[in-house]
Amino acid sequence: VQLQASGGGLVQAGGSLRLSCAASQRISSINVMGWYRQAPGKQRELVARIFSGGTTIYADSVKGRFTISRDNAKNTVYLRMNSLKPEDTAVYYCNVPPTVWGQGTQVTVSS
Repeated sequence: VQLQASGGGLVQAGGSLRLSCAASQRISSINVMGWYRQAPGKQRELVARIFSGGTTIYADSVKGRFTISRDNAKNTVYLRMNSLKPEDTAVYYCNVPPTVWGQGTQVTVSS
């Protein structure tokens, strides 16, 4: 499978963005998909995951602000990000564990 991430951009603190991750094949057969992020000088970290049954998990830093969802009909996973903070600034990557990664989309939150 190949993944294509989009939707990043520059937003002010408190704003919102929605990231999309389009897959090259049906995602209904993929058990888990996720979003990671990597800020400059930091390690890549898990942001959120969604399982085929709908179960979701989130990093503590984004709980209550971010929502991951999947649309099997469109073969796309989304990450809705609300109440953005400058510390959310990073390159965001979608992922199919363990080794499939999208190309990354930059999110920059200004204070």
